[in-house]
Amino acid sequence: MKFLVSIFGALLFLTSCNTGNNGSNQEANTLAATKQATIDSMKVVLAKQAAIDSMNGVMAKREEEAALREEELKAQNEEKNRQIVANNNAAAPVATRKKGWNHTAKGAVVGAGTGAVTGAIINKKRGEGALIGSLIGAGVGAGTGAIVDNSKKKKNKDN
Repeated sequence: MKFLVSIFGALLFLTSCNTGNNGSNQEANTLAATKQATIDSMKVVLAKQAAIDSMNGVMAKREEEAALREEELKAQNEEKNRQIVANNNAAAPVATRKKGWNHTAKGAVVGAGTGAVTGAIINKKRGEGALIGSLIGAGVGAGTGAIVDNSKKKKNKDN
């Protein structure tokens, strides 16, 4: 058995050493094919990158043109606004802001409405209950509104 194993090992050794030129040719061919595949894939990547770069250049040019157009429109609008302001300043009077309700008045109205509804619901004589409720509600609402007005005045004085 040892003899057969040694013969088999010797044959294997001689066969593997006998590849000589055929083995190196296959390795060279495989190496050349691998190199060519790598070069081809690099060429594809470079072509894709060139297309991307050209598209980026086109987009940058379009963005520059859009920015220029926007600046031109902005300049035209500013000029129109200056003309409008110049025309309006000569003829237009100064507009005064209309003053709204103060918190005291708002509180009185809301309190009167709420009190009237509540008084009408609670009292058996609906009219009398609504009248009493609206008077009480208006008083409470006006008081609350006055407190809010005073706090706003103090806040404005501090600022």
